[in-house]
Amino acid sequence: MLKPRAKVPDLTVNTVGGPDWTLSQQLPENFTFVFFYRGYHCPICRKYLGSIDRKLDELSALGIDAVAMSSDSEERATRSKEEWNVQNLPIGYGLSIEQARQWGLYVSKGIKTDEPELFSEPGLFIVRPNLELYAASIQTMPFTRPSIDELIGGFSYIIKNDYPGRGEA
Repeated sequence: MLKPRAKVPDLTVNTVGGPDWTLSQQLPENFTFVFFYRGYHCPICRKYLGSIDRKLDELSALGIDAVAMSSDSEERATRSKEEWNVQNLPIGYGLSIEQARQWGLYVSKGIKTDEPELFSEPGLFIVRPNLELYAASIQTMPFTRPSIDELIGGFSYIIKNDYPGRGEA
């Protein structure tokens, strides 16, 4: 299990229409938000990634970079970015199930014809520039994700007050 204030595994994924994305090469002022989503088959992911995409300027103003990624193929990830009208949020693809498990994500078996055989359930990891985990939210299904507005409000306070990561004990 990953714990706050400990290092997370480095991570590299391909991105739709862009270069490979590597966590250790990110240089945010404060944090990188890594959003793991279920994949193209998930309508709730569509809505959630859209809400993040619309708030990227606010995140950037707080010194926070963001990326979303899944185990989807390039073709499915490209369809997500295009059909979901994700303009600015980088969309990574090709996350292996092994990588998902290294991050503590839950893995599900597909139960519908449009679902992959295996895919990870959602997770949000907030990582400091030195790869130290600040906070995480991991779900077993597509529901109950923290809203982007709540995250922005919380991280405004956290940054202003130099609030430490919690849950390390």
